[in-house]
Amino acid sequence: MKVIIFYASYGGGHLNAAKSIQECILNNYKEIDVELIDCMKYVNITIEKITTAAYREMAKKAPWAWGRIYADSQKGPLAHISSRSNKIMAIKLLKLLREKNPDLIISTHPFGSQMCSYLKRKNKIHAKIATIMTDFAPHDQWLVGSDFTDYFFVAHKKMKDYLISKNIDERKIFDTGIPISNRFLVDYDKNSILKELEFHDNKKTILFFGGGEFGLGKTRTVEIFECFVKLFKNTQIIAISGKNEKMRNAFEKIVEENNRTDSIKVFEYTKQVPEFMSISDLVVTKPGGLTTSESLASNLPMVIINPIPGQEEENAEFLEENGIAIWIKKTDDPYKKLENLFSDEKKLADMKENTKKLARKYSTQNICDILLKRS
Repeated sequence: MKVIIFYASYGGGHLNAAKSIQECILNNYKEIDVELIDCMKYVNITIEKITTAAYREMAKKAPWAWGRIYADSQKGPLAHISSRSNKIMAIKLLKLLREKNPDLIISTHPFGSQMCSYLKRKNKIHAKIATIMTDFAPHDQWLVGSDFTDYFFVAHKKMKDYLISKNIDERKIFDTGIPISNRFLVDYDKNSILKELEFHDNKKTILFFGGGEFGLGKTRTVEIFECFVKLFKNTQIIAISGKNEKMRNAFEKIVEENNRTDSIKVFEYTKQVPEFMSISDLVVTKPGGLTTSESLASNLPMVIINPIPGQEEENAEFLEENGIAIWIKKTDDPYKKLENLFSDEKKLADMKENTKKLARKYSTQNICDILLKRS
């Protein structure tokens, strides 16, 4: 059996979800031939480079513009332009699909699903198509060509209900959660991780992500980080500045000025997110679909900062509504918001308990089992 997994390089979540699926197949289904492909890069590397760079710049410097595009792409001219352009690009993708001849196509980005469903509608391909929606809020771009898509995997039941309301056959929809690495299933030795960081087991540990791939909202992020450093001296913090030297320098300066070098560790980049989440009591982050899924799997309450307008703001609203997160908005006083949170131990405990309702630790394995035992 041949499986192709399509992703697109707009944010890291689509790729990481695709990698988790690939890893699960390689580890558990030895007879399956699986391949990971950036569908946009294959279709047109020039367009892919321009659009990826444009997305990054817009998300970083004009997030309001991305929010407008996100909203408008559900309906009206932009939705039609997107659909038409995907039809044109699908013709080039057809060459690849004829060469590879997959039995199953899994897509973690709507572009891949749209192109493949168009080709299936035109009777050019006959593979099963599975769409993995990598956010906590639905967007209708994922549903283009839904009649010719065989499987939809969503983050939670509310999304499943939304798809049913759009007349998608309930038998196609599975609320498995978003794929995450199997490293989040490991039972880590917390004492050894704390010891490695020179942290204590009787203090709250906070995992602070400074903005991810785009280093968004540097000034606001630094302001909120400073709140944690100054207000909550009885905590220990793991701060990830990302590939953003200015943010790392700002973090380190605040740590030194407040004599917190013994209880705060600043990392530019880390491959130890599962380990760090396993020892944490709270995560501060943008609410991307993947980071949110990882936090839920680790039963971590969330403090949300700097969501990109569009899907991330919708994710933030959903998480707040479900009592899992607090969202520090642009107009909020972060000192006041954080003081209210940390002064109420019951609220933090309730938030942690609420993560269990949405956590999907075995999402990746469940998706693979549904697809590969049925296809």
